[in-house]
Amino acid sequence: MALTLALGAAATANEASAQTRRSLAVASAFEVSSSPAGNYLAALIAGADRDTLAASTFFREALRFDPRNRELMERAFIASLSNGNMRESFALADRILKTDQKNGLAHLVLAARAIQNKQWPAARESLNKSGGGRQRDITAILLNAWTYAGQGDAKRATDMLDRIKDDRFSGFRDYHAGLILDLLGNVTEAGKRLKSSYEGEKTSLRVVDAYGRFLARRGEREQAKQVYQAFDRLLPRHPIIRAALNALDANTPLEPLVRSAAAGAAEVFYGLGAVGGQQNDSLAAMIYLRMSLHLEGDNGLAIVTLADIFERLKQYERALDLYEMVPEKSPLHANAQIQSGLILEAMGRSDDALQQLKGIVAEQPKDIEALTALGNLQRTRKDYADSAVTYTRVIDQLKSPARGDWTLFYFRGIAYERSKQWPLAEADFKKALELFPDQPLVLNYLGYSWVDQNVNLEEGLRLLRRAVSLRPDDGYVIDSLGWAHFRMGRYEEALRELERAIELKPGDPVINDHLGDAYWRMGRKLEAHFQWNHARDLKPEPEDLERILKKVEKGLEDEPKPTSAEAEGKKNGG
Repeated sequence: MALTLALGAAATANEASAQTRRSLAVASAFEVSSSPAGNYLAALIAGADRDTLAASTFFREALRFDPRNRELMERAFIASLSNGNMRESFALADRILKTDQKNGLAHLVLAARAIQNKQWPAARESLNKSGGGRQRDITAILLNAWTYAGQGDAKRATDMLDRIKDDRFSGFRDYHAGLILDLLGNVTEAGKRLKSSYEGEKTSLRVVDAYGRFLARRGEREQAKQVYQAFDRLLPRHPIIRAALNALDANTPLEPLVRSAAAGAAEVFYGLGAVGGQQNDSLAAMIYLRMSLHLEGDNGLAIVTLADIFERLKQYERALDLYEMVPEKSPLHANAQIQSGLILEAMGRSDDALQQLKGIVAEQPKDIEALTALGNLQRTRKDYADSAVTYTRVIDQLKSPARGDWTLFYFRGIAYERSKQWPLAEADFKKALELFPDQPLVLNYLGYSWVDQNVNLEEGLRLLRRAVSLRPDDGYVIDSLGWAHFRMGRYEEALRELERAIELKPGDPVINDHLGDAYWRMGRKLEAHFQWNHARDLKPEPEDLERILKKVEKGLEDEPKPTSAEAEGKKNGG
């Protein structure tokens, strides 16, 4: 089982400290009702929407009116836990267990409390009551091992872990065994376990970071550098990897990933949260990672990845609050600030988003991720000239552009094309294809642009056919191929492709406009007017609307003339 990025949460202490910072979020207003039924209904709706703050608030109020209702108590417990109200969660867990001794989640939460308080036997007692099932058994074994580590008993800890025989969980087993042995000073055996975990999990950020840190502390800094560089080739410029490589270059010490038994237990919950996130089980991910951050509240990666859950759920205020909690010392701090800017844009707060990203770039003028995000934002705002300048600042920092850098040239090409600098745009599209041959978005944009300008028609048609073969269900790409046939006077082929495109993207004004043109050339003028009228009503770009209105009034001229480049959205594949 891969130990990939987990999804984390903010503990109560983090939430309190965040209140002292400038908040980018504007909290959604809600009021509790004087009606218990109203509060219960509001809680159910909020829970279904994964609005954890509202759900926990409304369930708390509903429970106040009916304190012995077991179902209500359990719902309030889960809502409180997923929102990170740990004190309330502990109190509710205690209450639940008075009437339901088999509630596994309540026992697990109390085990986390005991671990935080270094009450190792009490933690094991709760874990042994946390229920059956494969996942719970694995969880109990891992956490039990860390309780023995808390007591300094490496043998019982590793014996506990070695009960895991299933190969699917061997990554967890060896990873945690290595961390425990390293923590307790058995360096030789720790190295064997961490190496075993790394050999099977080279794509796992946490395993790579743990093993790289272990090697660096052993004095094997070149080998550590190779471990990090291998991951960097897979996922370029990850801030945690870059921070480690910079530390190695500067001969700066790398601390262990886990420095206490409680932090090790937090890592268990962290990994379980990762699995929940990968399986789109957002509630389970939230719960596990709230417990993770209760045990280790300054884990920047955990906070960022929990924020990502809320962002995917469109709970933007919660995501912003979490991103603001990432410690400044964390390598992920700058990325959290960048992501906050992108969320502000998604919320419609474009001016705030631009101010946020420009502020980051002003502080860190060579930060590639910040510059790229700013360039993307400028491009989506149609500030094409400024966007091209920003992308150039990124590209100028690339010593040797790699395959993964094709997007920079592609996006700068779009910015150049839209700001009427076609020679520069064409060069960038060709460079993008040089880095990533057969990239369908680039094939489509370059091929369409040639055809639309009535140049390189045969070559443009070849590129578009290749793009369609790579994305056969993409209405935008198929429309480009149809438009190429139209510009070359092949109206039957054009009509066939454009009718396919309209089936896939019936609400796109450009495709409707193109289909109207094809109908007109085929003598089907009534249908042409229908498509043009439909295109007009779909809110096309202003320059396109002017042309469409002329066609609605007068039809097409006898000889087709080259049109201006169509909307960016059509050419970039949506």
